[in-house]
Amino acid sequence: MSTIELAAWSFPILLGLIFIRVPIGLAMALCGVVGAYFVYGNAAPILSQLKQVSYSTFSNYNLSVIPLFLLMGQFAALGGLSQALFKAAEAWIGHRKGGVAMAAVGACAGFGAICGSSLATAATMGQVALPELKRAGYSGALSTACLAAGGTLGILIPPSVVLVIYAILTEQNIAKLFLAAFIPGILAAIGYMLVIAIYVRVKPDSAGTMAPMPVAERWKATLKTWPVIAIFLAVVGGIYTGLFTPTEGAAIGAFGTGVAAWAAGGLNRKTLRDAVLGTAIATGMIFMIVLGAGLYNTFLALSQLPQEMAQWVIDLGMSPWLVLATVLVVYLLLGCVMDSLSMILLTIPIFFPMIMGLDFGLGPEETAIWFGILVLIVVEVGLITPPVGMNLFVINNMAKDIPISHTYRGVTPFVVSDLVRTAILAAFPAITLFALRF
Repeated sequence: MSTIELAAWSFPILLGLIFIRVPIGLAMALCGVVGAYFVYGNAAPILSQLKQVSYSTFSNYNLSVIPLFLLMGQFAALGGLSQALFKAAEAWIGHRKGGVAMAAVGACAGFGAICGSSLATAATMGQVALPELKRAGYSGALSTACLAAGGTLGILIPPSVVLVIYAILTEQNIAKLFLAAFIPGILAAIGYMLVIAIYVRVKPDSAGTMAPMPVAERWKATLKTWPVIAIFLAVVGGIYTGLFTPTEGAAIGAFGTGVAAWAAGGLNRKTLRDAVLGTAIATGMIFMIVLGAGLYNTFLALSQLPQEMAQWVIDLGMSPWLVLATVLVVYLLLGCVMDSLSMILLTIPIFFPMIMGLDFGLGPEETAIWFGILVLIVVEVGLITPPVGMNLFVINNMAKDIPISHTYRGVTPFVVSDLVRTAILAAFPAITLFALRF
């Protein structure tokens, strides 16, 4: 068996291991180590590879951004910033038809701007918004679906942990990727709100009403969100203007949210310990997946499969747009069975050289950034796609009285919105790249 055939067989084996609930990081590490053993024929190079890959992976300075962004999300939840965002959005649009659900989506977008994690955004906003949605008379399907979909904004609105990983894998500028994600992120939030507006008109009994708040109360609720705005401008603005690096920006963001949490009375010795422990656990999980992917991708590089596949696609003479559409469909299918980070780490070393070898009428950097945002969007869709949409399970676990089948039905229009947005951004790269021209 050739090395290319060996690498090709590793994919179904890897998916089989994941299906029987072997941890994803361990499954990729096993496939990488065993595959490399068959390529080398002895164990000595494997031991050297384990040392080299581990060191080269974890000595990457950019990876330090991840625990800092995760800690920032932990502090933001403790500081009541999620509740302030929701109350501010609810104050302005909560009295409209479907307004409380729209406010939940808007608050998710705001919280995503200081979090960077989809699961954390969904879980945090679920705690705040689910009781309010239930009190306002919203159906279980719409309540859980809008929060699951809104939670995906956590990885689309900068800063984003997944974008950081993509930037590291493809050696792209993190600040430019963050900037390029702005317009798609805003379009996502608007699209979800349009879905809610249509949903409540097609099913009028799915949403209740609430009395409008006085204007003075609205401004009072809005002013309470100033820490979020200040932290977001400091982190993303500082990174983009070059005032500090992404890691320094993440550190400043974590410090700022920590101070906000302390000032709000949510940060004490016990909650600080819990926040640091939660961050350490999440970071350990992510780093284990990163290490497993590093070992597996080293094996794929040894086999020459990515290079051969890229050359094969180029030699076929297929339209670049058809190749791109096929890649995006593969991501959508993988999203039904894998989590977002694993998909990125597993597929980018294969798909990225393939896409970069095609002509879309863009420069190399523009193609890399545009493709990264498209990948981020379809990965985001996977978070709300049955049967393994992680956000669906997070929200449904918090609303145990709502059957998961109701959440599946409720989230379908949001998935359709995502697919339409993906098609538009794929057909018109200028929308994604517009912000980079300033």
